[in-house]
Parts: sequence; C-alpha cells; structure tokens
Amino acid sequence: MQLSASPPGRELAQAVNRRLREAYGCHQWEPRYDPLSELVYTVLSQNTSDVNSHRAFQRLRAIFPNWQQVQEAPVDDIARAIQIGGLAQIKAPRIKDILSRIVQERGYLDLAFLADMDTAEARAWLRRLPGVGAKTAAIVLLFALGQPALPVDTHVHRVTRRLGLIGERDSAEKAHDILEALLPPEDYYDFHVNVLTHGRRVCTARSPRHADCVLSDLCQAYQRFSREGVPVR
Repeated sequence: MQLSASPPGRELAQAVNRRLREAYGCHQWEPRYDPLSELVYTVLSQNTSDVNSHRAFQRLRAIFPNWQQVQEAPVDDIARAIQIGGLAQIKAPRIKDILSRIVQERGYLDLAFLADMDTAEARAWLRRLPGVGAKTAAIVLLFALGQPALPVDTHVHRVTRRLGLIGERDSAEKAHDILEALLPPEDYYDFHVNVLTHGRRVCTARSPRHADCVLSDLCQAYQRFSREGVPVR
C-alpha cells in the first residue's frame, strides 16, 4: 500500500532525483542475479560490507553448486561456508529456512514465477518467507526482476531523513511506502542507486562532507546546521 504524498514532498523528491542524476548519472537496469540468488545474496549482505558479502556468496556457491544442496545441507556446513561474511550463525539457519519454505510452498527452488505477478502480490509473497522484510523483498523485486520497488537500506534511510523526505522518526519499514509515493515508479532504480552512492561518498553517517554535497540547499538537516549549529545526525 502506498501512502498519499503532498505536492511539496514530490517536488523535493524530484529535485533530489534530478540533482543526483546530474552528479552520478542515469543507470540502465539489468538483472544482477536470478531472483532466488538475489534473495540469498541479500541475506548475506545484511550487516556486512559488500566485499565480504560477495566473498561469502561466491564461497557458498563454490561449495554448494545448486540451491537444493544448500537446502539439504546441515546448518553448520552452511555457516562454515559463509563465515567470511559475518553473522554466519544467524544467516545460515535463515537461508536454510527460506529455501525450505520455498520448497514447501512451490515444490521446487525457483522464484522466476514472481515475474508473472504484479509488484504488490510478489512483494507480499516474498514477505511471507522467514526473515524477509520490506528491504529484502524490494531488493529482489528491483534488482532481479526490474519491478517498481524502492529498497530503503541504511544509506537511503539516512540521506532521505536528513533531506526531510521522510520524518525524523520514520522507520526504514515505513520509509518504503513514503518514498515510493513521492516518485514515479520509473525513477525508483536511479533514485535508489544514486542516493545509496551519495550516502557512501558524501552524506556519510559520520562527518558528512557538506562542501561536496550537491543537495545542501535542499537538505533540512544542513539548513538547521547552518542556521542553528544543530549537528547533522
């Protein structure tokens, strides 16, 4: 369900989108992985670096060449395979539970059928899987299937909160609905990729680089900092 959005909010979101496209470019969508692989990769990426999650994913695939082997493997073997990614004792049972649930629901390990669903239906199906929240579902829908979903990771949440696109106390879960209501679906991919890039390079969690920010005149947090000396959080 999408929330209603005020015209000023839409105008700000569209202005941010234009600025970030000028700074970081427009991006042609192409699938990163098939939907099931994207789902497992996203679980591995939680609370770790891109480098380590990629290594964990590659090692998992090297040890278990197909997802059925992962689903049938002991949890301890899965944990050893993904240890380099961190939190293996949490992620291994989660991955096994997800794969087992898919087999129970569908009879086989493949999520290609999601492409035949509309976005709301596919999102709801994914979110029934154990441990799959709004962000994980949106990543699978956007990156693997090209469906109109806007993932809100820690960078997107931080940057859009500072800008004032979402409220100070809005959770990342709630932010998905708010941000999707502010932009046309065809802009979701560029917006996500560019806000994430901006959050990593400029609008960092600590010591954001105000002098290098192309959004400073649009940013509520920066305006408070300039006017009142309130630190940017």
